[in-house]
Amino acid sequence: MLLSQVELDAYQADGYLHVPRMLNPEETALLLQVASENQVARRAREAVDAQGQGAKVNIWDHVQDDMFGAIASSRRIVERGTQLVGEEIYHWHSKMMLKDPGTGAWEWHQDYGYWYGACLYPSLVSCFIAVHPATKANGCLQVLRGSHRAGRIDHGVVNGQQGADPARVEQLAMRHERVYVELEPGSALFFHPNLLHRSDANSSENPRWALICCYNARSNSRFDGRTDAGHPPYSPISVLLDSEVLEAGKREPGRLKERR
Repeated sequence: MLLSQVELDAYQADGYLHVPRMLNPEETALLLQVASENQVARRAREAVDAQGQGAKVNIWDHVQDDMFGAIASSRRIVERGTQLVGEEIYHWHSKMMLKDPGTGAWEWHQDYGYWYGACLYPSLVSCFIAVHPATKANGCLQVLRGSHRAGRIDHGVVNGQQGADPARVEQLAMRHERVYVELEPGSALFFHPNLLHRSDANSSENPRWALICCYNARSNSRFDGRTDAGHPPYSPISVLLDSEVLEAGKREPGRLKERR
């Protein structure tokens, strides 16, 4: 059991759980190097906010034979995610958030607001891993503590992005504490798919990159049976030893062959 009952209870109450040093300094430094050289960074798309500023994100559905896939398959993350969801999980998708200096904001949203069309239940969890220091100045994640208990909120276009209904967000923001999630590189935040979260524009001179690994419960696999729309149906994770994260990073970066 990697998480204590106290930590599990805190996650249920708050909708998120901070885990320091999910990656050690050597792993974190190598992840930054690989992300800088890998096609994951070069293939990122841009999402523009109301001020016309864009933040880049790259999303992929399948576990890759590289450092990103090794992290998403690592025991330290998969077993914690399994505890938080309460059953076997599988890889839903991963993404790199590339918030460089001068890039834009993300509106308040819930991840389940995006995933509702594919999943019947919010039986998912995300693991956000800071690659650079995440601070208020460079647009760190913000969450409304406990807002996941409000359930799924309707989503639509908000300032050019897909966001949660602003009227409901306004009311929930008066009832739930806003927390700025400042993280050291390598630290992680697990969070519930109904947790309201956002981030400000990066007004600093420092980048804020993050790797986010998302997981779904086996019993919550796509109810529509589609395999052509992203977010794959259930496929078991080949859980890796934690030592394999560093080994994967030391291999030649840029290999995106899927590991079956």
